[in-house]
Amino acid sequence: MMTNEPIAVKHLFKPLDDKLIALLESLNPDDWNKQTVAKAWKVKDVVSHLLEGNIRTLSMQRDKYYGGEPPAINSYTDLVNWLNLLNADWIKASKRISPDVLILLHKATGGLTTRYYELLDLYSPAVFAVNWAGESESLNWMHLARDYTEKWHHQQQIREATGREGILTREFFYPFIDTFFKALPHTFKNIGAPTGTKIKITITTNIGGNWYLQKFKDSWGVLKDIDAETFAATIRIPPEISWKLFSKSIRPDEIRGRVEITGNSDLAGQVLNMVSVMA
Repeated sequence: MMTNEPIAVKHLFKPLDDKLIALLESLNPDDWNKQTVAKAWKVKDVVSHLLEGNIRTLSMQRDKYYGGEPPAINSYTDLVNWLNLLNADWIKASKRISPDVLILLHKATGGLTTRYYELLDLYSPAVFAVNWAGESESLNWMHLARDYTEKWHHQQQIREATGREGILTREFFYPFIDTFFKALPHTFKNIGAPTGTKIKITITTNIGGNWYLQKFKDSWGVLKDIDAETFAATIRIPPEISWKLFSKSIRPDEIRGRVEITGNSDLAGQVLNMVSVMA
């Protein structure tokens, strides 16, 4: 079965946001300055970035207010560089915002952002395409799934940095990783292989699952079920590694000894190179 069905995340934004507020209210002064796996950002920076996500959603998407023209975007690299500049500008400005005010602003914007998400027609065109999945146009269900992955992995960064219990549960993690694997065909777009080549990717434990990448005549596609017993390559990745690997917080050479690979190492290596964020 091809994985082109919508990934259901609308119902998860509120409970995920509730967990975020409870998490932020539990942090002590030292926690806010702890280093996260996002190497340039401390905990307070990640909290500020999540707040900007809410403000950007409400301003640009709900209110159609963009605040200025972007520079000329002629390539994916241009887009990533511009987004990185926007992020850096916000983080610099938010240094002046106290932790208590950050929490206050999250409480003010979180519910409004969730309500906006809940009103979107899943099959209408999205304001922004999910570029890392190779899409030049996206539907709202994919756009929402992408935004969910942002909220999930940044909250997980805070939890890991501060030693809090994670959100590595089937309810919250599986939609996250399922969305990330939408980038697999794009990751393999320039990889040649005989038609019918199959790769099996497993995220271990009961919160993960299996994804199958197959080469068709002119493209690659991801399937959830497949009638096959042999594969050109198989890869088994623990969930606690997968979210950091595919968000580019760690790189394949850092985790080679912690994943299980059989078969064609080049194909398996390309899976590990997948990046499901704008980076």
